[in-house]
Amino acid sequence: MDTRHLVDREIAPLIDLFPRVELNSAPIADIRAKAAETYAILPPPAIVPEEFIIPSVHGGPDIAVYLFRPETIRPDAGAILHIHGGGMVMGSVKLMQGGPAMLAATVGVPVASVEYRLAPEHPFPAPQQDCHSALTWLAEQAGSLGFDASHIVVAGESAGGGLAAALAIMARDLGGPAIAGQLLTYPMLDHRTGSDNCPYSNPVTGEFIWTRAANRFGWAALKGGYELDDERRGWFSPSCADDLSNLPPAYIATGSLDLFFDENLDYARRLVAAGVPVDLHSYAGAIHAFNAIPDAALSQRFNGGVMAAAAVMTQP
Repeated sequence: MDTRHLVDREIAPLIDLFPRVELNSAPIADIRAKAAETYAILPPPAIVPEEFIIPSVHGGPDIAVYLFRPETIRPDAGAILHIHGGGMVMGSVKLMQGGPAMLAATVGVPVASVEYRLAPEHPFPAPQQDCHSALTWLAEQAGSLGFDASHIVVAGESAGGGLAAALAIMARDLGGPAIAGQLLTYPMLDHRTGSDNCPYSNPVTGEFIWTRAANRFGWAALKGGYELDDERRGWFSPSCADDLSNLPPAYIATGSLDLFFDENLDYARRLVAAGVPVDLHSYAGAIHAFNAIPDAALSQRFNGGVMAAAAVMTQP
């Protein structure tokens, strides 16, 4: 179905800036190189980060974490662990610094962004373990950085939003570190979306930027040999978690034309049914990654909502 006429007119130029890429048609290194060229359109970061190399708490290799410190830190507030997007197979903090830098500068709290390992070279649970290690490290820095460790928020976009949701489940299951909130921007939550056993049949979602074919590729790369046959399946695909109780409050923002629209709404519904506070926002005419057009009215409304939620979640 042709849905271009449904796309917000200010967002529509994004379709040509992010041309369709068939992920199965090229080596992963070439795909990442092409993505890096696309990420170059993003604005420069408001804060230059510091790089830290931290140990894995799961026996894996050391992990790079980029710390964005605002000029003025809100007293007694928390911090944010940011997880970048890229469909589980591409993306990099080095290439995508604008989001975490804006969070730090606007909210006034330290923001750490983790350079987690990518699939298919490093399938599940490697990315999740790297994110959990970064959360553990960040919590341990509360004294030196001057923030409240009881108000750490996890945040991410697309695959990063999915990993943030997975991390909330993982931290609950492993007994910590404590998470005060989840900021989930069009999160990638359900490995079934776009597959033969997809539970959603929305004809107007997923035509642009991140398609059903791309989603199948990303999830297959992350899955590796994992069979979703143990209690970690919610760490892999949060929508497959049997129990969503006792998770931190969630702020979920998605687009009405985004491939993840239906899984985001379904996840929000399930969180509410499990007793988890949820603030859910859908933006009409928004495709995946729509906020890459920062001056669009839609993006400004989206950014305002995310920043306000981050401020509330990290406050004492």
